[in-house]
Amino acid sequence: MDIAALYDIYKKHPVICTDSRKVEEGVLFFALKGDNFDGNKFAKAALEAGAAYVIVDDPNVAEGDGFILVNDVLETMQKLARHHRDQFDFPVIGLTGSNGKTTTKELLAAVLAQKYKVHATSGNFNNHIGVPLTLLSMPDDTEIAVIEMGANGLHEIGFLCGISAPTHGFVTNVGKAHLEGFGSFEGVIKTKAEIYDWLAENDGIGFVNQNESHLGEMASQVKEKILYGKGGKVSLKGASPFVEIEIAAETGGIAVKTRLIGAYNFNNILTAITLGQFFNVPDSDIATALENYQPSNNRSQLLEKEGNTFIMDSYNANPVSMEKALMSFSDMEGKGRKKIAIVGDMLELGEVSEQEHNKIVQLAKAIDIDTCVFVGQEFGKTVDAEQLHFKDSIEAKNWYEDQAFSNAMILLKGSRGIRLEQIIQ
Repeated sequence: MDIAALYDIYKKHPVICTDSRKVEEGVLFFALKGDNFDGNKFAKAALEAGAAYVIVDDPNVAEGDGFILVNDVLETMQKLARHHRDQFDFPVIGLTGSNGKTTTKELLAAVLAQKYKVHATSGNFNNHIGVPLTLLSMPDDTEIAVIEMGANGLHEIGFLCGISAPTHGFVTNVGKAHLEGFGSFEGVIKTKAEIYDWLAENDGIGFVNQNESHLGEMASQVKEKILYGKGGKVSLKGASPFVEIEIAAETGGIAVKTRLIGAYNFNNILTAITLGQFFNVPDSDIATALENYQPSNNRSQLLEKEGNTFIMDSYNANPVSMEKALMSFSDMEGKGRKKIAIVGDMLELGEVSEQEHNKIVQLAKAIDIDTCVFVGQEFGKTVDAEQLHFKDSIEAKNWYEDQAFSNAMILLKGSRGIRLEQIIQ
């Protein structure tokens, strides 16, 4: 079956499902495969559970009219997503970067939603499966789409651009993340720049934050660029702990107090403002959206528990985000409260892992934090005998519960795989 014929079926059954346990009446079930599962094995059960059709690539399971046999299920879903994307001519904003992708995407979607019907990536569905699913869930009345794109290796952003075809786009920043897949920091830069390459080749508009290094050079080939940042009309007024900004306007400055923690979120906020203004969202509405945005999923969250204030930023970590989080925490006004940083390993750094973890250990010694606790095997290779270290979050939890902290400010920052949130659960 060709994509045009499959698209006709999709238009009658526009809900995609890839998990047989979540099948509802009338969905299209795509039998994806992974290292440890084969959706073909569950296709019949999905059909019996109410799926209108099941798309499979194993001829041995295609037993009747409800089965659609293709050469490769994932490739077919990706082509279907691109075909769906091609039916629309509204702006599609693509974004990628080493840090702040999801937060920036959420902020931008909130800002644009003040004026438009926005469709945005759900959570961090930003890979070769998530991007097609995001596009295929895009309603017909969408006016602007915001598509987050992530990468763990070379050429992945270019591939995702080929599916989502962004008309506008930007990179939040570049840092030493997923180096095992990219091979080097230069590999990170090259891959993230693929979104600017796409925009250059397809007459798109690129946004470049001049506060971030490397981005100007990465976007040099883009014909139409919107530069922002240095010397702009948005200023940081404070971050103790919530980020406060001011948007300069003809009628006077608009003060905005967000619910985001840490000065490192300023550039994320600035990007959302810049694109909001580009798409003619009034500054007052932008301010409302920023003030109402509530971070979630352990990203710059503030939590009050048992008389302590926790800054939860344990969804992801790399050397750049770790340094920014620690520096921001150090700069926060503690008002005499004890500051404790609990930091977990930064994963997927490859050959430079020990070097980068040692830099964080040395930074922690030099800044204004009362106690720094290191968690994970990688930090275990670099800490000295005077520093607190635990092999995992369970050991750290036992230590934490013995301390009986009160009225303390506690930062939890680390890669998701370390599961630092267990310490206070």
